[in-house]
Amino acid sequence: MIVLLLIAAGASALVFQARYDSERDARHRSLAAAEAFAHAPGIAAALLSADPTARLQPLAEAARQGSGVDFIAVMNIQGIRYTDSRPELIGRRATGDLSRAVAGHAFTETFRGEPSDAVRAVVPIRNADGVVVGLVGTGIEVENVSQVVEGQLPLLLGAAAGALLLGTSGAALVSGRLRRQTRGLGAAEMSRINEHHEAVLHAVREGVVIIDAEQRLVLANDEARRLLGLPPDPENRHVTDLGLDPRTAELLASGRVVTDHVHLAGDRLLAVNVRPTKEYRGMSTGSVVTLRDSTELAALSGRAEVARGRLQLLYDAGVRIGTTLDVVRTAEELSEVAVPRFADFVTVELLEPVLHGEEPSMITGVYTEMRRAAITGVRADSPLQPVGDIIRFVVPTAPMAAALDAGQAVLAADLRAAMGWRAQDAQGTRVALDYGLHSLISVPLQARGVVLGMANFWRAADTPEPFDEEDRSFAAELGARAAVSIDNARRFTREHAVAVTLQRSLLPRVLPAQNAVDVAYRYLPAKAGVGGDWFDVIPLPGGRVALVVGDVVGHGVHAAATMGRLRTAVHNFSTLDLPPDELLGHLDELIDRIDQNDTGGGPAGGDEEGAAEEVMDGAAEPAGVTGATCLYAVYDPVSGRCRMASAGHPGPALVRPGGDVEFPELPAGLPLGVGGMPFEAAEFTLPEGSRLVLFTDGLVEDRDRDFDTGLHLLREALAQPGRSPDQACSDVLAAMLFPVPSDDIALLIADTRRLEADRIAEWEVPGEASAVSRVRNAGAAQLAAWGLDEISFTTELILSELITNAIRYGSAPVRVRLLRDRTLICEVSDGSSTSPHLRYAATTDEGGRGLFLVAQYADRWGTRYTDRGKVIWAELPLTGGPEPPVADPLDLDALEDLAW
Repeated sequence: MIVLLLIAAGASALVFQARYDSERDARHRSLAAAEAFAHAPGIAAALLSADPTARLQPLAEAARQGSGVDFIAVMNIQGIRYTDSRPELIGRRATGDLSRAVAGHAFTETFRGEPSDAVRAVVPIRNADGVVVGLVGTGIEVENVSQVVEGQLPLLLGAAAGALLLGTSGAALVSGRLRRQTRGLGAAEMSRINEHHEAVLHAVREGVVIIDAEQRLVLANDEARRLLGLPPDPENRHVTDLGLDPRTAELLASGRVVTDHVHLAGDRLLAVNVRPTKEYRGMSTGSVVTLRDSTELAALSGRAEVARGRLQLLYDAGVRIGTTLDVVRTAEELSEVAVPRFADFVTVELLEPVLHGEEPSMITGVYTEMRRAAITGVRADSPLQPVGDIIRFVVPTAPMAAALDAGQAVLAADLRAAMGWRAQDAQGTRVALDYGLHSLISVPLQARGVVLGMANFWRAADTPEPFDEEDRSFAAELGARAAVSIDNARRFTREHAVAVTLQRSLLPRVLPAQNAVDVAYRYLPAKAGVGGDWFDVIPLPGGRVALVVGDVVGHGVHAAATMGRLRTAVHNFSTLDLPPDELLGHLDELIDRIDQNDTGGGPAGGDEEGAAEEVMDGAAEPAGVTGATCLYAVYDPVSGRCRMASAGHPGPALVRPGGDVEFPELPAGLPLGVGGMPFEAAEFTLPEGSRLVLFTDGLVEDRDRDFDTGLHLLREALAQPGRSPDQACSDVLAAMLFPVPSDDIALLIADTRRLEADRIAEWEVPGEASAVSRVRNAGAAQLAAWGLDEISFTTELILSELITNAIRYGSAPVRVRLLRDRTLICEVSDGSSTSPHLRYAATTDEGGRGLFLVAQYADRWGTRYTDRGKVIWAELPLTGGPEPPVADPLDLDALEDLAW
């Protein structure tokens, strides 16, 4: 109401002030307009003219509009109007008292009367002699003055309403806040609350101290006085004057933030918390200190610390045990993690089958023999049997035997009283007791209900406290966790051994004999599991050799088995003597069919059986072969040409005779099994003495080394001339082998050779039958020069058949080549792609026995296709052997008429 009255009074005052100001402004404007018009040049002369109205009315109207007044009236001294804003008033006398103006005085007044109420000014008009000759009256009607004030009323009322709203809102907010802070309580209730506050403050079992910014004590409850031993009247005294020890006084006066700080005050352990109070007007108001007596918790804190250490030890055991999947190393990790935080010495014994990755016996009962796999102690000198010894448990009452029999941890708190343990090995136990061993916990290592071994935790003189029941429970938990890791390592060892055995049985054990290259190889399985890397050296007809290296993605038995399938497929396709790109194409198609059969994507009717087999095998999903890579290279020692193609595999390294190392560019090919794109081959001419290095990506790439860095290191390792392939293999692995390879490594180094020119004989055969005998005779002469007279007859027979059929059924050009290598190789080439077939001729047939004779006399024979025809080849041993029996002596000239 007070605010409302104040606003109403202020609004009324503003209205009256606005009305007063508007009226005063109207007087000033009217007087100014009248003075200006009265003193305007020519006004006096116009009044004395014959028609003053005609001359003054336009001037007066223009002046009225310019000055903003409501009327300008020019009158004579009798008050008769010559001009007026209302033409009907011209000629009429103006009302009101004009005497002051006639007397020569200008004045303003609020006129009320006819024709309207107005605020007007009357100014005399003087001639040149200063005589008043007329009057000028100007004014603003009172109605227009009121309208100005009324126009300001909305603003004034709005401002008043806003002020009223703000005032009432502020009052309501203040009232509401007061009600919230006091919760609607009156003075009596507030006094009661204060009494309760005082009672609680001094009754709590936690000391409360308030210190101001000047480090003076403001408040201390009864518990704080008791804990700190404060004097009777400590308020308003500096903390250094309270008789506290310097450390306590410094802590209270520091003002720093402290949380649960354990502070020794006299014979008490106090948990201290210090917090600064909130700032007030930018100034710190001090700090609040709470004190809690924790003397009774000191004993419990030690036990809590021990429990915290045990939990941390279990966590460390979970992290450190079982990192390598090696049985012995896992046992060592168990012994290492428990020393010295739990025991002074730890020994781990395992069953013999477990050490070799085999399945331990499921028969329950007492195990009498184990082999010590690990021992760790706080000192190097140990009274216990070393690693590798056989540990026997022959006394049933000994802690080890009792633990194995019961299947749970057994505690021997005092070894001097453990008669069974002492009876097991009287001499050894005497040495152990003299050394200081005094307490033991034996824990059987069991996984899946099967005993794997035994862990023994010993305490010596370094830890005088013996083991207790809590320690036994902890040791059992630690042993259970370690047993799972040991069992995982055992199972991995078994699978790894099976995979390694399978893989080594599938890889070549002895490289075949051939003269094209001098080969050395290395194969290293990954530590994390056997993979699918493989290599091969395959002799081809014509003294050529195929060098193969490949990689199957993945590890384990499946990868090894897949590798064996691919290697067999490469061998089979190589017998067709296909170019490298075509061979990889056939291999890719074969893998597609294998994938379809393995994943159940084959023809209808085979899905159910395949799915059933997968369910029986327990496989989560069928495993395909997709992801294999292969590099296939064919080297010809006669021409020195090397043709190779890659299916997603890294290209080879080429070491020139001078030691320069380069990595030839090969057309990029997709991995096998991806399909969709043909493979391309690249061909190079290799100088004699060049070195080809084929490898898998495991040699150059790993998690800690990228492929380009690996190639750079390989280039440096190979750029050392004068080494044999075997020495080069050893040096490369020494320079590039990872400490723990994550993938298999296959390395194949081949030094190329050339077949000497004196071991090669070639003839161009004209397309006429008479040329057969000439070439045959030339071949016989060449065999005599080579000292191969023993096989001359067989060679002439084969040459006759092959040349005759090439002339008869092939097309030009026909060429013959003899190669003296490990065997004698006879090659007849022509421009036709017609493939010959071996068949059995009937007794009535006149021909058809030619290839049959070739197959009988040659060790091997076959056909390979070239870019412009084919080559029929046959291999014969360099020494004459038993020849197939024939009924009559053969006429070689007559054999020329035999057909294919």
